[in-house]
Order: sequence, then C-alpha cells, then structure tokens
Amino acid sequence: MVQKKSKSSVAERQQEVVNSLKKLGTDIYDQLDQGVFPTINMPSRSTENINYDPVTRQYILGERVVSRSARNIRHVKPFTQLAWAAMFSNELTTKKKTSTLRDVYYSAQAYEMTFTDQQESNNIITDLETVTGFSREDFHIFPEERSAIFGDLTIGYTVPGYEGKQLNLTSHPDGVLIGPALTTSEFINTKANKVIAIEKGALFTRFIEENVHNKHNALLISCGGQAPRQTRSFIRRLQKELNLPVYIFTDGDPWGMHIAQVIISGSANAAHLRDLNTPDAVWSGVWASDIVEYKLPTDPLDEVDIKRLYELAKDPRYQNDPLWQREIKMFLKIKKKAEQEAFSRYGLTYIVDEYLPNKLEGKPKSS
Repeated sequence: MVQKKSKSSVAERQQEVVNSLKKLGTDIYDQLDQGVFPTINMPSRSTENINYDPVTRQYILGERVVSRSARNIRHVKPFTQLAWAAMFSNELTTKKKTSTLRDVYYSAQAYEMTFTDQQESNNIITDLETVTGFSREDFHIFPEERSAIFGDLTIGYTVPGYEGKQLNLTSHPDGVLIGPALTTSEFINTKANKVIAIEKGALFTRFIEENVHNKHNALLISCGGQAPRQTRSFIRRLQKELNLPVYIFTDGDPWGMHIAQVIISGSANAAHLRDLNTPDAVWSGVWASDIVEYKLPTDPLDEVDIKRLYELAKDPRYQNDPLWQREIKMFLKIKKKAEQEAFSRYGLTYIVDEYLPNKLEGKPKSS
C-alpha cells in the first residue's frame, strides 16, 4: 500500500506559490510607495553562472544576480511583462485553472500585453520561475503533453471536479497522458517494483503489447523523445515516493545518451529549479557496446553526432562515471549508431524476450 500525500501538504504548497507571487507584487508596490523606481532582482541564468553540483548531481545557479529596473528604458517592457506574468499566474493558481505556454502567449493579448513571439513569452515565464523559485507547473502552466505512462498504479485525482476519483493506469491500451491531472494526483497503490522509461513511443507500444508491465512488474513511461519537465518530475516522484528503481532505454546514439542523462542529472536550462532529476536512475541502453555485442544494424555517425560526443565527454555530468566515458569512447571508435528498433532484425519480440531481461538483471548477451 502506498502512503498518500496529505491534502494539507498539497494546499500548503499551493499557498507557498501564491505567497511568492504576492510578495513580488508587494515588493513592487512598496518601492513605488517609497517614491523609487521599482527593481526586480533575480539570479543570472548566464552560462557563466551555471555550475554543476556533484552533491545534488545537477546544474545549479551561482551567486550572480541581474536586475530589471523601471528606471532603465530598456527594462520597462520586460519589467511589465514579468509583472503581468505574475498576475496571470496568480489568477491561474488561485482559481485552480491550467494553461499552456501557447495559451499564455495569446492570453496576454486580452490584457493588451504584447510579446514579439512565443519565445519571448516563454522566456518571461522562465524569469518568473527564477525570481520566485517555483516552476511554471506550480503556476499551472504546462507544455503540450506528449509523454504517457502504462502499468499497475492506481492514482487518485486532486484536480477540481475529479477529487477522490481513482484510475488504474492500465485502463487505456495506449497509456495515460502525463499531464496536469496526472502529475498532481496521489499515488494510491501499486504492485510495480520498477519504472522503465523509454525514449520512443513505438517501443513503448511494443512493450505494452508484449505485456512487459506484468512480466517485469514495471511501470512503463514513454518519454516522447527528450522527456518534458513534468515527466521528469513525475519520474522523480515515482522513485522517491514509491522507492522504485528507474531504468532508461534510448536509441544508441549521443542524443539518446543525453536524453537519459537529463533524466538522471537535469539540464542546464533548468538550473534555476530543483526536483527535476532522478540521480539514481540507470541508463540501461542502447549502449555503443550493445551495438557491437548484438551486431545491430547501424547508420554511420555524422559530423554533428561526433561533435556532440566530444561535448559530452567534457560535460561534468559524464565525467565521474566509467560507464558514460566507456560508451562515449566506444561510439567514437565504431563511429556507428543504432535505433531501439534495430533489435527487430532478430524478430519482433527479441528486445522483450532477450535484451530487456538481460539489461534489467545486468547480464551479458546470451550466447
């Protein structure tokens, strides 16, 4: 039986978010009341201020601070955009409504607040995260869902209109979208003893068809490529709250490696946030050494792939683990890459019957 989150802790978290937004507004008001141009200070997100922390095993921001001041004519527009974003986020949070990043961009027009394009709007939301220390998901702002989960986990919804309703995540054969309603749900019970995160939807579907969730007592997650932040946060919840080990399966190329590493150690782009990484998750393949051992069909690495491998070799997230360094060197040696689907050369179910069990048990290829 899973220990539920208390409703009071959920409410306390929401109140903390609202308080942080109101504090931002109060600070601006107080400065105006004192007859000074209001200024908003926030940690710098410049590359020079992003450092890798070996303790938390993720990127964090340093001590450098940047300011937005209404005194500076160049800062007036982003200053007002940030104030509007805080107001809009407060409205979403207090009314328990959700929005997408795209919807935020268009909603601004109803308030006669203009953004040049959605990227400018997205950047302001990131500024708001940096100022408050809370994520856009805490403000009920989400990207479009593209990841899903399938397996024996019963959740209890907490979103308005569905409070108390329960759902087992084997209920839909295509999996359940990892969206706002799911990520804010309570975990009721599960028989699963592991999580398998999968880069691509095709293999996720194959695993469901081949009953991997029952054969290996696993919760299956389709990352949809690079896992969105809410999916990475949800994977962390599964590991922390249910004490489930996490195994990550990607394509055998430098980009697949990095998809796994971002789940494990987070990204530089989210250095201003916490609780998005799962440090004890394991990248289980496809490794470069698997390409050789299983004699997989391959494509040659191109110049961009090779350049990326040299970048990864210098990245601190990859430097303290012999596995990562070994596989980077192997990729550079064979100069080949392979997709997860390459195992189909041995039959449609080979990846489930042979490769997956070997990887989960840490065994070499069967002779």
